[in-house]
Amino acid sequence: MAGGIAAAGVPRWISWWFRGAAIFGLVALLPQYLLPQPAGAELVAYGFIGTAAAFQLVFWVIAGDPVRYRPLMLPAVAEKLAFGVPALLLFASGKVPAPVLLFGAIDLLLGLGFFLAWRAIPIHRA
Repeated sequence: MAGGIAAAGVPRWISWWFRGAAIFGLVALLPQYLLPQPAGAELVAYGFIGTAAAFQLVFWVIAGDPVRYRPLMLPAVAEKLAFGVPALLLFASGKVPAPVLLFGAIDLLLGLGFFLAWRAIPIHRA
């Protein structure tokens, strides 16, 4: 366990990164169920919140055994890109306010960490 390395040579930061992302995501997403949603787009808004919240649970599972769940890390990157990139592009075109850019940037940072985690875990073949 010395040097920040957990079991099986996996850097300890990987579990912390995924757990932190899961907690942050749930804290950011779940209160949105209490906010009014755009008229006519309620299903899309609630569907986004629910789907994104469910993916936070996937992050929690990955954190529990990063070696076993390494294949899920690339879909986790895609989940972060799916919000981060549009947020950045929509902000650049003046279609969303700065807080959306902030949360999009956080998702891009988390996605980068997920990608680096995927790269840091050795491939174990059975």
